[in-house]
Amino acid sequence: MLDWLKGKGDPTFWKEYLGNFEKDDPNLPTRYVIFDCERTGLDWKHDTILSIGCIGVTNDQIEIKDFFEIFIENKNEKHQNEAVEKLFKTHSHESVSELEAIMQFLGHIKNGTLVGHNTNLDIEMINQALKRMNLGKLKNNILDINVMYQRFKNLPEDEHHTLEELCDLFKIRKSHRHTASNDAYITALLFLKLKKKLKMK
Repeated sequence: MLDWLKGKGDPTFWKEYLGNFEKDDPNLPTRYVIFDCERTGLDWKHDTILSIGCIGVTNDQIEIKDFFEIFIENKNEKHQNEAVEKLFKTHSHESVSELEAIMQFLGHIKNGTLVGHNTNLDIEMINQALKRMNLGKLKNNILDINVMYQRFKNLPEDEHHTLEELCDLFKIRKSHRHTASNDAYITALLFLKLKKKLKMK
């Protein structure tokens, strides 16, 4: 770890993450990791991630045991806005450093296919965190339920729907929103419905 911080070689957790893609077994069912991030804002270059929530889907079933949630320390006073204060006052948790959070996140997702809602921003922010650690970008395959819905309805690429709108369209309850883990669970429910309608394996 010390050698890596001094710019000598890659850390063990990154090597292990990359190693997952070398062990990919096509005979095993695809593991989808539905994820969501809470952030300080929408500027992927300057804002930071506050929390990450994930839940797994395998064989068309939500795997409750395949759950991950982590909260990240926010030391930037510039980003102490109302949304940040609300998140940290509402939810009792222990926060960790960005480095520790990314290490645990990579250890959890492995080579799973990442699924989210409007994933570009979350992926860019995770990649920015990796860049700050002098590491490469995420290697996982990525699916976006907004894109899946566009394909299902033959909609143009510039027509987007909020998570709330998609929940209304598919009659999914929206209670307990606005945490990464709860949004990930709601996204998992939407993913399963869209996966079935698109006849994805």
